[in-house]
Amino acid sequence: MPKRYGVKDKDVAVAHIVSGLLDGSLRPGDRIDRTEIATSLGMSRVPVQEAVNQLERDGIVSIPYHRGVFLERFDADVVREHYEIYGMLSGIASARAAGDPTEEFLTRLHALVEEMAEVADAGDPAEFENIVWEFRRAINQEVAGPRLRAAIGTFQGFMPTAFWLACPDHKEYMLPLYREELGAIERRDGDAARTIVVQRAARMARTVIDELRRRGVFDQSESAVIAPGHLERVER
Repeated sequence: MPKRYGVKDKDVAVAHIVSGLLDGSLRPGDRIDRTEIATSLGMSRVPVQEAVNQLERDGIVSIPYHRGVFLERFDADVVREHYEIYGMLSGIASARAAGDPTEEFLTRLHALVEEMAEVADAGDPAEFENIVWEFRRAINQEVAGPRLRAAIGTFQGFMPTAFWLACPDHKEYMLPLYREELGAIERRDGDAARTIVVQRAARMARTVIDELRRRGVFDQSESAVIAPGHLERVER
């Protein structure tokens, strides 16, 4: 496999496992074969082990002692929880940004929202998503400390961009909500900014769940399904 310049092998392995979960080729309770993944990706087992260690911290896999690596529960409730926590953390940063924003900071956010609108009109979803992340990064770098930035970063990396871009109609609510968030920051209304971010995260969760149901990864009526054998592993 060609060298992936600028991309860590660990991140490639993380994306490989998460993508399998999102396309249904991997299921909750499945055992992850680290040697097989290393071979298929053309890398050593070291970055694959780093990947599963990260995924264990993120709650995506479990590593029972001397028993291997297994995918954790993954269902609509897990997706909701993921975005609920992400919304709470990002909401903290947005509320802080509304505390006493500088004119330079507000000008930067305004420029990014204007770029979002232009790109949305041009119909370029990938570029729209890049600008969204620039908006969030601008807020996090301005007001979030290292612990908060690290915690937010953990949740930002879970959903691959390619999957999110395949979800229909998300730009229709993302752009108006980013405008509302910017307005709340300008008004120095931290509570409103926090609420908007939390509501947007909940809307994102519904979008992802609907797409996973459309793909057949989740059942249409699914709420919370625990993989066969998962409880047995936990209780022993």
